[in-house]
Amino acid sequence: MIEDIIKNRRSIFPAQYNSEKIDDEVINKILATANWAPTHKKTEPWRFKVVREEKLEHLGQFLADKYKETTDKFSEFKYKKLQDNPTKASCVIAICMQRDPKESLPEWEEIAAVAMAVQNMWLTASHLGIGAYWSSPGLIKHMDEFFSLKKGEKCLGFFYMGHHNETNLEAERSPIESKVEWL
Repeated sequence: MIEDIIKNRRSIFPAQYNSEKIDDEVINKILATANWAPTHKKTEPWRFKVVREEKLEHLGQFLADKYKETTDKFSEFKYKKLQDNPTKASCVIAICMQRDPKESLPEWEEIAAVAMAVQNMWLTASHLGIGAYWSSPGLIKHMDEFFSLKKGEKCLGFFYMGHHNETNLEAERSPIESKVEWL
C-alpha cells in the first residue's frame, strides 16, 4: 500500500551501503518514475546525470578539491568524507533543474516539480529495497565545472543510491493534528 511505502521511506546514507551494484535497469526504472511528477505548465524541469563506476571517484575528488579551494575553515575529516562518499554509492544521480527559458512561472515552482520527481524516485527506490539520500552541499553551485550544464540548468543536489543491510528503519513524527488548522 502506498501509505506504507511513504511511511517506511528513510534516508540511507553512503556509509550504510554495501558493495552490491544496482543494475542499470533498476536505475532506469527509478528514473522513469521521476518523469511522472506534477509539473505546472508541463515544463518537466527535472534533469538527471547518472554517475557510476570510476566517475564516482572523479566526482568525489572534484568535491573534495573544490571544498579545499573554497573554504576558510578546512577540515581534513570533511575533505575525506566528500572524497569518499560517492565511491560508497552504487551510483550518484545529480539532480538538476532546467529553468523554463520563457520563465513563464516562478522558479520555486520548477524547483518544487524537481523535488516531487526526486520524491517519486525515493519512494520507488525504497519500495525496491534500495537505500537513497538527497544531499545538497554548498558545493553544488560549482557543478557547472564538473558537468556540462545547459543554459538555464543548475544542479540542486545529489541523489546517492546503494544496496544496504539496514533493518531498523523506524522513525517518529509528531501528530499531523499539531500541524493542521481546520477553518
